[in-house]
Amino acid sequence: MSIGNSSADAEAAEDRPSIGRVLQQARISAGLTVDEVSSTTRVRIPILHAIEQDDFSRCGGDVYARGHIRTLAITVGLDPAELVARYDAERGGRPAPTPAAPLFDAERIRPEPRRPNWTAAMVAAIVAVVGFVGFTLFNGGGQSSNGSVAAESPSAKPPASPSKKPASGKPADPKREPGGGAIAGVPANKVTVKLAAENGQTWMSAKDHNGRLLEEGVLKQGDAKTFTDPTRIDLVLGNAGAVRLFVNGKEVKNVGDNGQVQRLSYTKGDPVAG
Repeated sequence: MSIGNSSADAEAAEDRPSIGRVLQQARISAGLTVDEVSSTTRVRIPILHAIEQDDFSRCGGDVYARGHIRTLAITVGLDPAELVARYDAERGGRPAPTPAAPLFDAERIRPEPRRPNWTAAMVAAIVAVVGFVGFTLFNGGGQSSNGSVAAESPSAKPPASPSKKPASGKPADPKREPGGGAIAGVPANKVTVKLAAENGQTWMSAKDHNGRLLEEGVLKQGDAKTFTDPTRIDLVLGNAGAVRLFVNGKEVKNVGDNGQVQRLSYTKGDPVAG
């Protein structure tokens, strides 16, 4: 009975695509080229081609191979833990971790206590006494002088502070920024784009009107990026459903679905995708 189950499990394992094939199919589905993935992950193109052909010998060891698999899986929108576990299982399991060395005991080195500086303390005390005496003498003379002036001009009164009344009965409400993470006070002479990964992570790329790359990479969940340009901003989103998009201070609804690749362009004024 157990022999039959083992044969069935082995056949199922042979039927499913390999790790390299899974990464390649996910990259193609995300609309990414090998050059784009290499630029984002900093993994060299020959190593990427080798991994997609299930050749991990060019990675430099199992530790580097696991790191490359994890980075590539995140970039193309896969679960890195599942692929790393498959890699370890196909190679006899992950080695046991080496026990960490004991931490350095910081309490063994204690600074020597500083001896009190009695000379400085005595100088400070003398300065304080001299200052107190001078202040007392000066303050007493000032009080007698102020008293004579008040006697000679009893009609002198301090000017009354003008009372300011609000123009209306209710105080003006403070200005509030637009809700939902909108960009407050965006310049009218530029195009401003804000990306917020609220429903997951996504690969993104942003270029200015000259085609110059502003930024590209993985935007993790909870992170946000803002880009500005005098004329136009071009975007590529690898997982449009995970992104909340604001253009020129206004939110763009229905950017895309989960896993959908979107290429968008925006100019000044109301957000209209190009």
